[in-house]
Amino acid sequence: MAAEERDSTRKELRLELPSLVELATGAEPAGTVIWLHGLGADGWDFVPIVRELPLPDSLALRFVFPHAPERAVTINNGMVMRAWYDIAMNDIARLPDARGIRESQAQVEALIAREGSRGVDAARIVLAGFSQGGAIALHLGLREPRRLAGVLALSTYLPLAASLAREKSAPNAGLPIFMAHGSYDPVIPLAAAETSRGVLEREGFTVDWHVYPMPHSVCAPEIAAIGEWLDRLGGG
Repeated sequence: MAAEERDSTRKELRLELPSLVELATGAEPAGTVIWLHGLGADGWDFVPIVRELPLPDSLALRFVFPHAPERAVTINNGMVMRAWYDIAMNDIARLPDARGIRESQAQVEALIAREGSRGVDAARIVLAGFSQGGAIALHLGLREPRRLAGVLALSTYLPLAASLAREKSAPNAGLPIFMAHGSYDPVIPLAAAETSRGVLEREGFTVDWHVYPMPHSVCAPEIAAIGEWLDRLGGG
């Protein structure tokens, strides 16, 4: 998305920061992880995971868990729930809600700017997410004009893949990407994640790829791998 289009979107939406949950693992965080939840959940969903991450005491991080806005979700019979964008069909790649995705992109951009105002440079920010949240993290992370620390994408896929080639950000060309998926995922099939991985690699990104014998969820070995990856990003 061009800078002019992003500015227009922000003005049109009259963006306010989303409500959120926040915690830090130390008094002076060296970086921030903005972690987006999945469809129908909220920011509290992944808060307990922080205590399980095998992070060294020397690596203090701030974790920000925003709540997605409430909206009607077509595939769920129009039920209103927290969602980063609408889903119209079981085939998630068809009829993507481009407007909803762009709106959520702008909201997360505002959170990145907020961290900057608190002294955390974008290069020390990881975008993380599960399912729908992971889709937004991937979408924005690859397009963000400011260099980021990395993207953590769990049980998810790459939305609006057709526009990536023309919209990808030069500063984030070598962006570290961690992707993990369940081999028994009935919500977002493993094949969809593998297709997204292929698109990313064709566009020049290196993906730290993990598959676990699980459904649409997270597991202990995955949490351990996430902690090790965050530690490496932090210079450990």
